[in-house]
Amino acid sequence: MDKFSFISLWDAYSGLLTKTQQEITHLYFNLDLTVSEIAEQKGISRQAVSECLKGCKKQLEEYEDGLHVLERLHGARVAFAAVRDWAESFQSAHPEFTEDITALKQALDKNYSEEDKKAKR
Repeated sequence: MDKFSFISLWDAYSGLLTKTQQEITHLYFNLDLTVSEIAEQKGISRQAVSECLKGCKKQLEEYEDGLHVLERLHGARVAFAAVRDWAESFQSAHPEFTEDITALKQALDKNYSEEDKKAKR
């Protein structure tokens, strides 16, 4: 599994890992520390770090195989792109709806992460 795939899985499912698993995977994939550096920092063996990383990768893949969160997110992105394309075509044919189509495109393009953070509090 490449780093990008792992980070995508980690973003979706890291909350399901133990605190130790989260720390080790964060140090390795997000901060680019080596297995040796993590082992030294955590006071554990390099083998323990390697086994943790391997187990986490497998666990995250199993979560995706069962829950399909990333697959669903990809499907939603494809659907949003199709709606956006349709809206642009519709706007070309019906300029009288420009204001409504602009509002729709803004809603599709908006980054909702701040609202998501507030909702989780």
